Amino acid sequence: MACLVARSGRELQRYDDLGRRQVVGCIPYRFKNCRDGSVGDELEVLVITSQKGQARGMMFPKGGWELDESVEEAASRESLEEAGVLGNVEDGLGKWNFLSKRHGTFYEGYMFPLLVTKQLDLWPEKNVRQRIWMTVDEAREVCRDWWMKEALDILVERHTSLQQ
Repeated sequence: MACLVARSGRELQRYDDLGRRQVVGCIPYRFKNCRDGSVGDELEVLVITSQKGQARGMMFPKGGWELDESVEEAASRESLEEAGVLGNVEDGLGKWNFLSKRHGTFYEGYMFPLLVTKQLDLWPEKNVRQRIWMTVDEAREVCRDWWMKEALDILVERHTSLQQ
Protein backbone atom coordinates (compact mmCIF):
# COMPACT_ATOMS: atom_id res chain seq x y z
CA MET A 1 0.00 0.00 0.00
CA ALA A 2 1.30 3.47 -0.90
CA CYS A 3 1.48 6.30 1.59
CA LEU A 4 -0.41 9.40 0.48
CA VAL A 5 0.53 12.77 1.92
CA ALA A 6 -0.97 16.15 1.00
CA ARG A 7 1.39 18.74 -0.39
CA SER A 8 1.94 21.81 1.74
CA GLY A 9 3.86 25.08 1.51
CA ARG A 10 3.98 27.79 -1.12
CA GLU A 11 7.45 27.22 -2.62
CA LEU A 12 6.05 25.87 -5.91
CA GLN A 13 2.88 28.02 -5.96
CA ARG A 14 1.86 29.70 -9.23
CA TYR A 15 0.86 33.36 -9.44
CA ASP A 16 -0.56 35.25 -12.41
CA ASP A 17 0.89 38.48 -13.88
CA LEU A 18 -1.06 40.56 -11.35
CA GLY A 19 0.30 38.62 -8.38
CA ARG A 20 -2.90 36.64 -7.73
CA ARG A 21 -2.43 33.10 -6.41
CA GLN A 22 -3.69 30.55 -8.93
CA VAL A 23 -5.90 27.82 -7.55
CA VAL A 24 -7.53 24.83 -9.20
CA GLY A 25 -10.62 22.96 -8.18
CA CYS A 26 -12.76 20.05 -9.26
CA ILE A 27 -16.39 19.15 -9.09
CA PRO A 28 -16.28 15.40 -8.49
CA TYR A 29 -19.43 13.83 -9.93
CA ARG A 30 -21.09 10.55 -10.77
CA PHE A 31 -24.42 9.44 -12.15
CA LYS A 32 -26.99 8.34 -9.58
CA ASN A 33 -27.99 4.69 -9.62
CA CYS A 34 -31.62 3.84 -10.33
CA ARG A 35 -33.68 1.54 -8.12
CA ASP A 36 -33.19 -1.31 -10.61
CA GLY A 37 -29.40 -1.01 -10.31
CA SER A 38 -28.85 0.67 -13.65
CA VAL A 39 -27.02 3.98 -13.94
CA GLY A 40 -29.34 6.93 -14.42
CA ASP A 41 -28.76 10.36 -15.89
CA GLU A 42 -29.10 12.40 -12.66
CA LEU A 43 -25.83 13.87 -11.43
CA GLU A 44 -24.58 13.54 -7.88
CA VAL A 45 -21.67 15.73 -6.78
CA LEU A 46 -19.20 15.34 -3.94
CA VAL A 47 -18.76 18.26 -1.57
CA ILE A 48 -16.31 18.55 1.29
CA THR A 49 -16.05 20.54 4.49
CA SER A 50 -13.32 23.07 5.05
CA GLN A 51 -10.53 21.97 7.36
CA LYS A 52 -12.24 24.04 10.06
CA GLY A 53 -15.43 21.96 9.76
CA GLN A 54 -18.93 22.07 8.34
CA ALA A 55 -19.82 25.30 10.17
CA ARG A 56 -17.55 27.12 7.69
CA GLY A 57 -19.61 25.81 4.79
CA MET A 58 -19.24 23.16 2.14
CA MET A 59 -17.21 23.43 -1.05
CA PHE A 60 -15.64 21.48 -3.84
CA PRO A 61 -11.99 20.38 -3.59
CA LYS A 62 -9.56 23.13 -4.56
CA GLY A 63 -6.06 24.29 -3.83
CA GLY A 64 -2.90 25.79 -5.21
CA TRP A 65 -1.67 25.09 -8.73
CA GLU A 66 2.03 24.35 -8.51
CA LEU A 67 4.87 24.96 -10.95
CA ASP A 68 5.71 21.28 -11.47
CA GLU A 69 2.24 20.20 -12.67
CA SER A 70 -0.31 20.90 -15.38
CA VAL A 71 -3.61 22.50 -14.44
CA GLU A 72 -5.33 19.11 -14.96
CA GLU A 73 -2.79 17.36 -12.72
CA ALA A 74 -3.42 19.98 -10.02
CA ALA A 75 -7.19 19.41 -10.28
CA SER A 76 -6.76 15.65 -9.96
CA ARG A 77 -4.31 16.01 -7.04
CA GLU A 78 -6.64 18.31 -5.09
CA SER A 79 -9.54 15.86 -5.51
CA LEU A 80 -7.37 13.04 -4.22
CA GLU A 81 -5.89 14.98 -1.29
CA GLU A 82 -9.07 16.68 -0.07
CA ALA A 83 -11.89 14.31 -1.10
CA GLY A 84 -10.22 10.94 -1.60
CA VAL A 85 -11.49 10.37 -5.12
CA LEU A 86 -9.83 9.48 -8.41
CA GLY A 87 -11.28 9.96 -11.85
CA ASN A 88 -11.15 11.56 -15.26
CA VAL A 89 -10.56 15.31 -15.38
CA GLU A 90 -12.74 16.71 -18.17
CA ASP A 91 -12.67 19.98 -20.12
CA GLY A 92 -12.46 23.07 -17.93
CA LEU A 93 -15.57 24.86 -16.71
CA GLY A 94 -13.96 28.29 -16.64
CA LYS A 95 -11.77 30.76 -14.83
CA TRP A 96 -12.90 33.07 -12.01
CA ASN A 97 -11.31 35.90 -10.06
CA PHE A 98 -12.48 35.93 -6.46
CA LEU A 99 -11.61 37.51 -3.16
CA SER A 100 -10.23 35.18 -0.51
CA LYS A 101 -12.19 35.78 2.67
CA ARG A 102 -9.36 34.35 4.73
CA HIS A 103 -6.50 36.35 3.21
CA GLY A 104 -8.30 39.41 1.82
CA THR A 105 -6.55 39.07 -1.54
CA PHE A 106 -7.74 38.19 -5.02
CA TYR A 107 -7.17 34.70 -6.42
CA GLU A 108 -7.53 33.30 -9.91
CA GLY A 109 -9.49 30.04 -9.80
CA TYR A 110 -9.94 27.35 -12.45
CA MET A 111 -12.63 24.66 -12.14
CA PHE A 112 -12.89 21.26 -13.83
CA PRO A 113 -15.39 18.40 -13.70
CA LEU A 114 -13.99 15.10 -12.45
CA LEU A 115 -15.95 11.97 -13.38
CA VAL A 116 -15.23 9.79 -10.35
CA THR A 117 -14.01 6.27 -11.07
CA LYS A 118 -12.79 5.34 -7.58
CA GLN A 119 -13.52 6.46 -4.04
CA LEU A 120 -10.79 5.70 -1.52
CA ASP A 121 -11.34 4.68 2.10
CA LEU A 122 -8.12 6.42 3.16
CA TRP A 123 -6.87 9.74 1.79
CA PRO A 124 -4.48 12.47 2.97
CA GLU A 125 -7.06 14.83 4.52
CA LYS A 126 -9.50 12.20 5.81
CA ASN A 127 -8.96 13.31 9.41
CA VAL A 128 -9.69 17.00 8.75
CA ARG A 129 -12.53 16.88 6.19
CA GLN A 130 -15.87 15.22 5.66
CA ARG A 131 -17.13 14.34 2.19
CA ILE A 132 -20.78 14.03 1.23
CA TRP A 133 -22.44 12.97 -2.02
CA MET A 134 -25.53 15.04 -2.79
CA THR A 135 -27.79 16.22 -5.56
CA VAL A 136 -26.92 19.28 -7.60
CA ASP A 137 -29.70 21.29 -5.93
CA GLU A 138 -28.45 20.34 -2.46
CA ALA A 139 -24.88 21.25 -3.41
CA ARG A 140 -25.97 24.60 -4.81
CA GLU A 141 -27.69 25.29 -1.49
CA VAL A 142 -24.74 24.42 0.77
CA CYS A 143 -21.80 25.57 -1.34
CA ARG A 144 -20.32 28.70 0.23
CA ASP A 145 -18.51 30.15 -2.81
CA TRP A 146 -20.39 31.96 -5.60
CA TRP A 147 -17.79 31.06 -8.20
CA MET A 148 -18.05 27.34 -7.41
CA LYS A 149 -21.84 27.59 -7.77
CA GLU A 150 -21.34 29.16 -11.20
CA ALA A 151 -19.01 26.31 -12.16
CA LEU A 152 -21.65 23.81 -10.98
CA ASP A 153 -24.28 25.52 -13.15
CA ILE A 154 -21.96 25.25 -16.17
CA LEU A 155 -21.42 21.53 -15.49
CA VAL A 156 -25.18 20.93 -15.26
CA GLU A 157 -25.80 22.94 -18.43
CA ARG A 158 -23.11 20.93 -20.25
CA HIS A 159 -24.64 17.60 -19.23
CA THR A 160 -28.17 18.76 -20.03
CA SER A 161 -27.14 19.77 -23.56
CA LEU A 162 -25.36 16.42 -24.07
CA GLN A 163 -28.53 14.52 -23.12
CA GLN A 164 -30.65 16.39 -25.68
